[in-house]
Amino acid sequence: MGLRIQADAHHHLIVPDNPIIPYIEGDGIGREIWAAAEPVIHAAVDKAFQGMKKIEFLELLFGETSFHTSDQRLEEDVLSRIREYRVAIKGPLATPVGRGIRSLDARIRQGLDLHTCIRPLRYYPPVPSPVKHPEKVDIVVFRENTEDLYAGIEWDARSDEARSLINILKSRMNCSISDTCAIGIKPISQEGTRRLVIRAVQYALDHDRASVTLMHKGDIMKYTEGGFRKWGYRAAVETFGDRVLTEEQLWSGYEGVVPQGRVVIKDRLADMMFAQMLLGPEQFDVIACPNLNGDYISDAVAAQVGGLGISPGANIGDECAVFEPTHGTAPDIAGKDMANPCAIILSGATMLDHLGWTSAAVLIRKGVAGALASGKVTRDLASNIPGGEAVSCSQFGRNIVAQIKAANL
Repeated sequence: MGLRIQADAHHHLIVPDNPIIPYIEGDGIGREIWAAAEPVIHAAVDKAFQGMKKIEFLELLFGETSFHTSDQRLEEDVLSRIREYRVAIKGPLATPVGRGIRSLDARIRQGLDLHTCIRPLRYYPPVPSPVKHPEKVDIVVFRENTEDLYAGIEWDARSDEARSLINILKSRMNCSISDTCAIGIKPISQEGTRRLVIRAVQYALDHDRASVTLMHKGDIMKYTEGGFRKWGYRAAVETFGDRVLTEEQLWSGYEGVVPQGRVVIKDRLADMMFAQMLLGPEQFDVIACPNLNGDYISDAVAAQVGGLGISPGANIGDECAVFEPTHGTAPDIAGKDMANPCAIILSGATMLDHLGWTSAAVLIRKGVAGALASGKVTRDLASNIPGGEAVSCSQFGRNIVAQIKAANL
């Protein structure tokens, strides 16, 4: 019988040997990729801990599978269950057009205050890539998950709300703005920035990463994204003291060589960042950024290493965490057993890291790497790999399980 994960007063997880973890199958290809992923997770845990640990998965209905009964009470029940069990994993969710809430994913993130989105991005050969040296990419993006334009504070052009706000902006704040504009609000807070950057720097220290780069557009948005930059530096220095140093300090005091156990805090303009990510991705380790920048840069870097099909994601809050693939529901191939399950499988590895079951997470990544290297991959990858052979989603999952069982601990 499984037990619930607990937490201490500092929000550190207390994980039993047999935790209950809720899962949401997801929509579109969600059913088949989860069916491929679950045996992989079980195989890695069993191999790593010789049968002494085991996850009991608990299904929650959310998304298209529950639209016929979906109401506010159902949504709150799902969020309540995730809060209760603290850790969950989910497939991609579709949001219905013209009914329901605007975004089911946003409902989960905002409803549970999952303020930090973490996306580890690295290359697995021989996955096809549009760049010459995808192997230089090994980056973890920390994206603020609840603020910025994604807060959803906006009004349609010519609406009463837009007209009222435009009138205030023109009459009280001397703004030049057309009466026909739609209006959106971009909130970025000091406290939201602080908790994101602290988590990013702590990750860098824990995983021997050399730097954390604050990505912003503070030259134009001086008080929102400029504030993010200012508050980010302040949070890093105030929280970590002499364990961090700025880029200026690195060159003036250490001739550009990062001392052991220290992390460099630097910043880059968002537009410059995209160019540098293509020209020299090896100069970046951890990137911390506001919500919109994080969405852009994580998808762009995912493309450099082969696409969203192999890109995992994590949404972390103080009370709970939800792990998910970063791709969509792909309804055109749903039910055909041809979807690529790597993203949700690697999200499972990230979930195991979060539990502190790192050895099992390592086995999953080894298993994925080995299955990809064999060239027997799902259709989206096979056609661009010389000598590649297309296999089904379910078969690819079984191949990963076989790799895990054969791996050396």
